[in-house]
Amino acid sequence: LSLLEAARQLAQDIAEKIQERNRCQRSGESSAKINVAIRSSLQNLREKIDQLKELLLRTVSTHQITQLEGDRRQNLVDDLLTRHKQLEASYKNEGPEPDTTRSSLMTGGVKRGVTNPWLLEESEETRGLGFGDLRQQQRRIIEEQDAGLDALSSIISRQKQMGQEIGNELDEQNEIIDDLTNLVENTDGRLRNQTRHVKMMDKKSTSCG
Repeated sequence: LSLLEAARQLAQDIAEKIQERNRCQRSGESSAKINVAIRSSLQNLREKIDQLKELLLRTVSTHQITQLEGDRRQNLVDDLLTRHKQLEASYKNEGPEPDTTRSSLMTGGVKRGVTNPWLLEESEETRGLGFGDLRQQQRRIIEEQDAGLDALSSIISRQKQMGQEIGNELDEQNEIIDDLTNLVENTDGRLRNQTRHVKMMDKKSTSCG
């Protein structure tokens, strides 16, 4: 992920250098040094992208991340590769300049108030995906949610069963306590009767004496 962030920053730097090169060309200034720097940066960016591909393949094959996370990171690498191709085209003057300000100005020239769709920020998870890929991703998300709900249902079922077992155990303990209470009451009653009997015998023995 740190390598991906470095590659993104490099792509941004290349875009700024291409804009600077184009400004120099329009003003008649020399742009030879900038062109050399752009070519070197584009080569460096390509090497970083190849390194990202290799690292991602190794990470997925060794199961260090989930398949869903692997797909998400693959989309990020694909986006970076597309960005590299766009920068190469802009460097060779085969495409538009990577300048969002010019694009925003052009939107107002034709239809005022209409948002340029190329300027809309798309989420990293869906960027570069086709319709079939989006449906597959949505289906995978639903399956993961279903699996999570099944796991939650299993946990709730186990907790319910544990609650029932605890309730049954409490019922048995209450029955034992009731039996002990009855036994104590019966024993206490017999003790009181024996005590009265002893007192009566004591009085009779005293009167006889």
